Amino acid sequence: MGEKIITIEIDDQGNSSLDLKGFQGKGCGDVAEAFRGEDSLVVNRQKRDYHVLTVEGRKVLHAKQG
Repeated sequence: MGEKIITIEIDDQGNSSLDLKGFQGKGCGDVAEAFRGEDSLVVNRQKRDYHVLTVEGRKVLHAKQG
């Protein structure tokens, strides 16, 4: 499994952003929710990796045979 990187930026006005790299699928959402806690979410942008299906930490690719 690859390296996981969590980047949190807080600007001068106290606004924060969270960027997750190396996470896929539901695990990404779970980590983001844990960091957010009870704070409100203003903008939620999901990367391509969020939509990748995983099974036991392995990427599952579906290919058509024909």
